[in-house]
Amino acid sequence: MLLTSSPHLTRRLFFAASRHLSPCLSPLAATRSAPFLTVPRTLRVRSIATPAEATAGFDEMAAGTQRKFFLLGGKGGVGKTSCAASLAVKFANNGHPTLIVSTDPAHSLSDSFAQDLSGGTLVPVDGLDSPLFALEINPEKTREEFRSASQSSGGSGVKDFMDSMGLGMLAERLGELKLGELLDAPPPGLDEAIAISKVMQFVEAQEYNMFSRIVFDTAPTGHTLRLLSLPDFLDASIGKIMKLRQKLASATSALKSVFGQEGPRQDASDKLEQLRKRMIKVRELFRDTQSTEFIIVTIPTVMAISESSRLCTSLRKEHVPVKRLIVNQILPPPASDCKFCAMKRKDQMHALEMIQNDPELKGLKQIQAPLVDVEIRGVPALRFMGEMIWK
Repeated sequence: MLLTSSPHLTRRLFFAASRHLSPCLSPLAATRSAPFLTVPRTLRVRSIATPAEATAGFDEMAAGTQRKFFLLGGKGGVGKTSCAASLAVKFANNGHPTLIVSTDPAHSLSDSFAQDLSGGTLVPVDGLDSPLFALEINPEKTREEFRSASQSSGGSGVKDFMDSMGLGMLAERLGELKLGELLDAPPPGLDEAIAISKVMQFVEAQEYNMFSRIVFDTAPTGHTLRLLSLPDFLDASIGKIMKLRQKLASATSALKSVFGQEGPRQDASDKLEQLRKRMIKVRELFRDTQSTEFIIVTIPTVMAISESSRLCTSLRKEHVPVKRLIVNQILPPPASDCKFCAMKRKDQMHALEMIQNDPELKGLKQIQAPLVDVEIRGVPALRFMGEMIWK
C-alpha cells in the first residue's frame, strides 16, 4: 500500500506518535501514491525501551565525510529492509550522498520505497532533496549473462585458461565429451560472488566516489555469512590454484613448444592473482572498524534472538565489526485489557531478558523499535520510522 498525503494519513502518523500507539493494530487504508509528507522531528513513540537503550548513536554514525559502510542483516522477516531503508533516508536527509544496496535475491527494496528499483543499475530515490540512490543486485540477470557467455563462447573461456597452463589438448578432449553443457548452470554461491563484485566496484570505481554512506540490505543470515566468508574462501582457493600452476610450470613450457603457442598474453594465473588481491581488499574492508559496521536486526522472540546470537558469534569469528542490535516490533505499553496483547508482551519481555543474559548480545548497543499500526512504505513513512529508531 502506498502512503498518501490525505488528511486521514496525516492524522494516522501523528496519532501513532501522540497516543503512544493503539494496542488494536489495524492496516492502513490508503492506496494512492503521493507527494512528499513531512513528519516533525519532535514526534516520539513510547515503547518498552528505556531512554538509554533507545539511543542509537546516530550522530556518531553520521559524523565525518569519510566513506562508511553499514550492513544490516539477520533472520528473515524481522524488518531488515525497512531498517536499512530508514537509515539510508536519514543519512541522505543529514547531507550524506547515500547509496542503499540490496544483496537479497528476494528483493523488497522496491516495495519499501514504493518505487521500481529493479534492473541492476543505480536508481535515484524520489521524494528527497539530498541524493539517495538505490541498487537491487540482480542475480538472475547475471545468471543469464553467464549462460549466454558460456553458450556463445563454446567454453572458450575454460579452454583459454587450460591453454595458458599448457593443457590445450586436454581441453579439446574434454570438449569432445560436451562437458561445456555443465557450464550452463551457474556455480553455487553466484549470488554472493555478484555481491562481492559490487563491493569491489564501490571501492575501486570512480562512479561511486560521490557516496559517503553505503548501506547494505543483506539477505537472511545464511546468505550473509557466505557473503562475508567468501573472500577468505576464494583467497585460499586461488592460493591452491597458484601452487598447482607453479608445479605445472615445467610441463607447460614443454607443451607450449609442442603446440606452438606464440607471443606473450596475460596468463590466467595473473588474472587469478589480481582477483586474489581484490578479495584481500574486500576482506580488509569488511574488517575495518573505522569504515564498516554490521548491524544485527531481530525481533523479540526466542527463535529470532537465538539466531541473532549465532550470527553475532559468526561475525566476530570473521572479525567483522558489530556494535548495534535493533530489536524491532516491540509492543507498546498496555492501554486496554487485551489478553492477546498481554501474552505477546510477556513473551517479548522474556526474549528481551534473553538478550541481557546472552554472552554475545548483551555487550551490543540495543536499539528498540516499536511496532506501529501503519505500513512502513514510501519515503514519508521511512522518514517517520528513521526518527523513531536512529536517534
